[in-house]
Amino acid sequence: MPLAGHFQLDYRDVTGRRTRRALQALELKVGPGKVLLGGIDETTQAYRGFRADRISRLQDLETSETVDRNILDWLIRYADRQNRPRHRSPGKAA
Repeated sequence: MPLAGHFQLDYRDVTGRRTRRALQALELKVGPGKVLLGGIDETTQAYRGFRADRISRLQDLETSETVDRNILDWLIRYADRQNRPRHRSPGKAA
């Protein structure tokens, strides 16, 4: 699902090494057994997918909101809010 945001992640890679990454998020990929937060990693300037279950802390760099619990739930709600159709009042031009 599309997801746009600018985040700082505390991430544990497959070897257990912990890193802090800045990410220009583009999408949340939900698949069997894992969810990936995908976007442009500012360190490498390349597309990367980060497993949500390996993110120990996430900071929204636009609002400074910090999440260190239930990160996957927060990401799903964040993406849902962005992708929910906005209702327009009757009689107002689009």
